[in-house]
Amino acid sequence: MTDLWSERADDYRESSTHAEGADLDLVVEWCEPGAGVTALDVATGGGHVARRLRDRGATVVTVDPAPGMRADTTAFAEDLPFADASFTVAVCRIAAHHFADVNAAIREMARVASDRVVIEDNVFFDEASEEAERLRDPSHVRCYSEAEWEVMLEAAGLRVDARERFDRRVPLQPWLDRVRCTGDDAARVVDLLGRRVEDGTVEMSSLVIRGRT
Repeated sequence: MTDLWSERADDYRESSTHAEGADLDLVVEWCEPGAGVTALDVATGGGHVARRLRDRGATVVTVDPAPGMRADTTAFAEDLPFADASFTVAVCRIAAHHFADVNAAIREMARVASDRVVIEDNVFFDEASEEAERLRDPSHVRCYSEAEWEVMLEAAGLRVDARERFDRRVPLQPWLDRVRCTGDDAARVVDLLGRRVEDGTVEMSSLVIRGRT
């Protein structure tokens, strides 16, 4: 699976959905970057969070399981090779729905962060949408509801002090193309998404949530 993500690396580096947006602005703001702040960007992907944090004066280490993502460290979110409380903040944006064990990943982020954890991920819609996501991209595991996210952070020993939901529409074809979903599979994905697809776009929602250690 990591080789698959390496193949997708350039697509994610160039994806406007990942490279910009009010949600990204908020993720960066809630990391509270500045001089003296150290940040671990977990599942960095195209590196968009890391770049913005560095621009704001933070010292950033990136980690990703796919070598093609060119992270500073190659590792899974569930097994971070860093000491306890070795970063001010751990952050993860639009990746957790791929994690094999999301609870273990949250515990690891809470372990290595001395002050706060900031996570953004896509929000659960319904089971048909989950089937569509897995068909579009077999690396998809599951999206979670806002309530589930709060429970998971609190179970990891974090105190949730902020959360905000973002609703938007993204171009459908680039969303399919980014993971090479074509033909009958793409048609079935659109059918499963139902009302979420309109005028060549797909409805998306994500949650940004912050927990204090």
